[in-house]
Amino acid sequence: MRTAPSLTVAAIMLWGGTVASAQTLPAYMAPIAGKAAATPSDTATKDMLALNTGMFELYGDAAKIFQKNILSKHPVILGLFSGAGGRMILYRPGMAPLDAPQVPIVYQLLKSVGHSTMALVQVVGPYVDNPDNKSWRGSMLAYRSRMQSALDGLDATPMEPGWRDNNRTILQNNIAFMDECISKGVIAFSTLEAFGKKQAPYLAKNVAWAAQTQVAHWMTVLAEWKAQLGADWDKTYAASNTIYVARQNNVLFSVLAQFFGPDAINIRLLLIETISFTTTPADMLESLTRIIADRSVGALFFGNYHLMDYELMGGDARAAIVAESAKRGMTPFLPPAVPFGSKQWPTLVTPGQGPATIADLK
Repeated sequence: MRTAPSLTVAAIMLWGGTVASAQTLPAYMAPIAGKAAATPSDTATKDMLALNTGMFELYGDAAKIFQKNILSKHPVILGLFSGAGGRMILYRPGMAPLDAPQVPIVYQLLKSVGHSTMALVQVVGPYVDNPDNKSWRGSMLAYRSRMQSALDGLDATPMEPGWRDNNRTILQNNIAFMDECISKGVIAFSTLEAFGKKQAPYLAKNVAWAAQTQVAHWMTVLAEWKAQLGADWDKTYAASNTIYVARQNNVLFSVLAQFFGPDAINIRLLLIETISFTTTPADMLESLTRIIADRSVGALFFGNYHLMDYELMGGDARAAIVAESAKRGMTPFLPPAVPFGSKQWPTLVTPGQGPATIADLK
């Protein structure tokens, strides 16, 4: 039978016009159309790199399950930085998260007054010894009004009498400095320097009282939680976030360490560095989950549970740096090699000469 060939020829004739017209694109496609050139090497490279890209999607999907599993077996405490003296959340298997009470408001009052003094430097800093520029006056007058309001209401704030007197002095000194700058129409460095030295001892007191208030509060909270958890404390994980400036002597981490003990540091008690002062609980849980899950991966492939807590290529990179430095006649400069699973405090730990606290500066 010739039916099939006839249909085939007809089909070719029918679609031939369509194929031909498809090769001639309409004008509106001209700006975006063109032949995409890709060598076999380009395609192979792209396909291989896609494995790494896809890994992160798989990680994300698995992390949701890992997190659920971890929280179903282990209590977790998150210590998060905040302008109110921190936030702590307790997650218990099968129970709703428990937010700890806030640090007493006097902590924020002490910091607010101290910060107001330092803020003055930001207002005047760009205009020191520049009598021709008066653009700072508006900002200073507005801030002075706020400063006066704070001073006027100081006696009504919940603060101990001695602390209140110290803060009254700070606010009065702030206003006096601002009035001098406004009346003279210039911000002399000598005036600013004298102001800084005058305020330093009063500011130091505020710092000490704020720290005492914060620490006493969180020590009380953690003592209660540890008693509440009982034997489950020994399988509790905790993590605190930190930005670079707050990494050394991190308050929340240091308080947590008193209850977890030295053997838990970097094992069940973790310091997670961020690029922001504040971090969401969800982000913290995600980081904690990733750290715990990766430990199992390290044990599976390399037989060490804590290997993945470290830069995987770090050891080989050290060796490469030593070798490359030798080629260039350079002396390698590297930190000490710390063993996997180290319980060393995860901040600057090497003592040395020089002041280390405000008190040391006296």
